[in-house]
Amino acid sequence: MTATTKVITIAAGIVVCAAIIHAYAEGPDPRHTGAPGDDQLACSSSGCHTGTKINGGGGSVAVSFPNGLTYTPGVQQTFTITITDSAAKVYGFQMTARLESNLANGQAGDFTAFDKQQFVICEDSSFKLSKGCPASAPVQFIEHDNPYQTNKISVKWTPPATNVGNVHIYVAANAANGNTVETGDHIYTANYTLTPQTGGGNTPTITTVQSAGAFNANAGLASGTWLEIYGTNLSSTMRGWGCDDFTNNCLTAPTSLDDVKVTIDGKLAYIDYISPTQVNVLAPDDPNVGAGIQVVLSNAGVQSNAITMQKSAIAPALLAPSSFIVNNKQYVVAQFPDQTFVGPTGLISGVNFRPAKPGDTIIIYGIGFGPVTPSVASGTVTTVQNSLLNMPTFRFGQAPAGVSYGGLAPNFVGLYQFNVVVPNVSPGDMQLNVDIGGTALNQTMFITVSQ
Repeated sequence: MTATTKVITIAAGIVVCAAIIHAYAEGPDPRHTGAPGDDQLACSSSGCHTGTKINGGGGSVAVSFPNGLTYTPGVQQTFTITITDSAAKVYGFQMTARLESNLANGQAGDFTAFDKQQFVICEDSSFKLSKGCPASAPVQFIEHDNPYQTNKISVKWTPPATNVGNVHIYVAANAANGNTVETGDHIYTANYTLTPQTGGGNTPTITTVQSAGAFNANAGLASGTWLEIYGTNLSSTMRGWGCDDFTNNCLTAPTSLDDVKVTIDGKLAYIDYISPTQVNVLAPDDPNVGAGIQVVLSNAGVQSNAITMQKSAIAPALLAPSSFIVNNKQYVVAQFPDQTFVGPTGLISGVNFRPAKPGDTIIIYGIGFGPVTPSVASGTVTTVQNSLLNMPTFRFGQAPAGVSYGGLAPNFVGLYQFNVVVPNVSPGDMQLNVDIGGTALNQTMFITVSQ
């Protein structure tokens, strides 16, 4: 496994495709906005919504922009889409942003889902991950997952980090009558040209620092744990680390990525991912704990404001992303040795799940659990078997579970692995209770057991 795959931002690949959470069949396929290179009939074409010609339903779609028809490089803004149609009962949309220099294939900036009814897909139909779309399919499309009951829909867009000239926004909207056969719906399109504002500052600004959201955003700061930094002008590029960025024969993570650096308590952190609005880092080893620990980012030598954090000896959290919330219940990410996930069969469409049985050994992942023996320095790929100095306890309900391995995961950076033996408990969804040093993890998680 190369260092490129040793990335924790998307749960080190363990979540296996965060895209599994979305029923994206609810929204259109990519390239249905009417933009150059897209279907010019938008979603009134065959196989999508039928019943009227495009822009022939007597209504309209319009987008309002908070700063007028301008953008400031790297500064996120929220658009408001308004769909007007007297006969509509539910609403949907697809939007894209293109460079004027390449209207068919030039992706401009980055879309972020505003709420749980939206997601972003790439032109190859894959879901946009935190590192954006792949270079082979760069164009993004933000769209509805489930139809909206309101005709006003908000969309978040971050412009390119630098002045790239004019940017064109294309939107296709669906004013639907609510029947199940997708006929008789009205499709509207609109497009706008945004010009760059001159004189925009390039000073990086940090607004928020949190623990890795796929684990527990509120877990806090400790040496060797993962943090997500949010703000503006954090980087002029968007990418993750690769083996070429590592040193020591691809074993030591980079402390600088495209001239972006982060210090925590004055010590360089290890940088996994950069973008204009988000940078992900692994905290360096540092004996200092307590209040007043400062996080500072520099981009091309320009320093940001400092965010002050409380630092603890440990900041433990288990992998339990929002993609594993089903029916308002948060399942922990656990796998069998064959990579099948632990959970009720069919828990998430398209993903292999099965319940665990008493005596099974399952693998659970975490961050922030503290030092191991033999010692492994923060920012280095784990190459030796090791054991936590302070081993957590796992309980299924109140039944204690055995832990046959608890330490840093081999071949990863800053990721902990727990091989947990399922105790003899009643079948069903059990609450997984974990504590370390007598303190319970601040997470409510469930795991499924059968007999």
